[in-house]
Amino acid sequence: MISLYKVYISFGGCDLLNDVSFLIPPDDRIGLIGKNGAGKTTLLKLIAGIIQPTEGEVSLAKGTTFGYLPQEMKLNDSNTLLGETLLAFEEFLAIEKEIAQLNHEIAVSDDYQSNDYLKKLDQLNELNERYSMLGGDSYQAELEQTLIGLGFERTDFSRPTSEFSGGWRMRIELAKLLLKKPDTILLDEPTNHLDIESIQWLENYLKVYKGSVVLVSHDKAFLNAVCNRTIEISLGKITDQKMNFSAFVKWKKEQREIQLASYRNQQKMIEDTEKFIERFRYKASKAVQVQSRIKQLDKIDRIELEEEDNSALKIKFPPAPRSGRVVVEAKNITKKYGSHVVLENIDFSIENGEKVAFVGRNGEGKTTLVKILLEEIEHTGEINIGHNVKPGYFAQNQAQLLKESLTVFETIDEIAIGDVRTKIRDILGAFLFSGEDADKKVKVLSGGEKSRLAMIRLMLEPVNLLILDEPTNHLDMQSKEILKEALIHFTGTVIIVSHDREFLDGLVNCVYEFRNKKIKQHLGGIYDFLQKKKMDNLKELENSSKQRLDDKNNRIKSESGRREVSFEEQKDINRNIARIEKLITGTEEMIETLETKIAVLDKKLSSPDASGHPGIFDDYEMLKSDLSEALEKWETEHEQLENWKKKKNW
Repeated sequence: MISLYKVYISFGGCDLLNDVSFLIPPDDRIGLIGKNGAGKTTLLKLIAGIIQPTEGEVSLAKGTTFGYLPQEMKLNDSNTLLGETLLAFEEFLAIEKEIAQLNHEIAVSDDYQSNDYLKKLDQLNELNERYSMLGGDSYQAELEQTLIGLGFERTDFSRPTSEFSGGWRMRIELAKLLLKKPDTILLDEPTNHLDIESIQWLENYLKVYKGSVVLVSHDKAFLNAVCNRTIEISLGKITDQKMNFSAFVKWKKEQREIQLASYRNQQKMIEDTEKFIERFRYKASKAVQVQSRIKQLDKIDRIELEEEDNSALKIKFPPAPRSGRVVVEAKNITKKYGSHVVLENIDFSIENGEKVAFVGRNGEGKTTLVKILLEEIEHTGEINIGHNVKPGYFAQNQAQLLKESLTVFETIDEIAIGDVRTKIRDILGAFLFSGEDADKKVKVLSGGEKSRLAMIRLMLEPVNLLILDEPTNHLDMQSKEILKEALIHFTGTVIIVSHDREFLDGLVNCVYEFRNKKIKQHLGGIYDFLQKKKMDNLKELENSSKQRLDDKNNRIKSESGRREVSFEEQKDINRNIARIEKLITGTEEMIETLETKIAVLDKKLSSPDASGHPGIFDDYEMLKSDLSEALEKWETEHEQLENWKKKKNW
């Protein structure tokens, strides 16, 4: 149990947190929300003991452990991925070392009756029991499961951490934190460095975690999936409700309407009372009533409305200049970095007005393809940009390209034209640059503030192809909603690299999935795509196999023509085709059964109590081996079927 009681945090005479009190019981899942700068990260640091309150008290049960993942951290690059992640198991490793030492001492000893020998046997027995109780027999399998869940491949395990990008190194720190299994996990924007598959894995992990979780996130879908409680920080105060984010937003709207109605009623009553006092103030016959009304006004607990959210302000992109029907066309695009192939023989076409998402695991080539489209890097293959296409690009490092000597206002005024120049401060306010913030120099802004400023610049440029690479990483929910609404009504073409499901939902009508150096088009929205991804792997494999068979058969027909097949030959071919198809059906049923069993174990393995199931990892590996053999058998049967069908079509 963690308790915050009447906590104040002050910076420079300003209260960031003002009289904040709440409890964090075990097993709670809390989502911290609020505008950028509201104090969410400060509150996480306060809970973790990194900073102390100006006033008030933070208390916790003795021995409570924390795991805190900040947005940015200094990382150690002197280890391999596996070696660095193993640091999460220092206690296991220490026990293993002690067990090995005792085993050696016992093995070389020949005085089996001495007290020292018997004492070492007792120590060894105690250590083995403790090791087993803590889950030492399964921690290596758990480590592997966590790393793979977060998107690493087994081939990555021996790579030095220095070879990984900052985002991947943050995943290493997240893996270490999860594997330590602290009593309370504190996460600050954990999804910024994860792809959709890893986010979904983390969701499932946190939902069943045997401890409390407090997280800061602007990802609505992630908050809804993980959290059963929402705490909003606004103007130094908190609003705490036992409900997920979407339910909280609905409740907050209802409360606002109730508060507004009460405020209006009270204001009407105050106005009527003041009119009565003013009217009869100097009439002796009404003196008692006037004094009574004056006292009544003095006793009123006046309702104060919370600061109104200005997200209702609508911002639109300028009308997109007209372009040709085909905006981008790619043929046989291949990109290598030395011997490492990132993209191989990519073909696709995007037409005017389409809004598409590039999704896939980190490192699969999404940003690389974007840079190829913008002709920023060399490649093989052909890229054709359509007639009169004018691209606007928001890169992940876009904030670094701003002129630091300018103020926030000057940065926008530099490119604003027409009526927009009269609304610059309103636009800045919608993106949380209010009042004096507009006069700040760019060089003093935080990374998130710079990203918001760069997004405003892009929104004011007259382009007809918007290419956005992770545009929402540093935007709060209000800013994301404004950007999303503007993109929905944008008349040009949009390409978005993003893992934010809620942002993409209702915005894109086509998804390109990046995997294994290739891309695959999925028509429909992001949740249509995610639903399709849950389809049986076998069906996906079968569909692609049938397509290859059709292509090969068509090629054989066109190249070789046909020859006459006798009636007896035809009967024999048909019998063999029927026989093999029956075998394939049986094999497919076997594969489906194995995959169902593996899915059940996957769910168990992803839960924190996986070590409590003896033999589960052996069962898992056996099932995986059986599945591999079944898939090989299925492929062999399909090859046989293909050969008989070739004979049938001679």
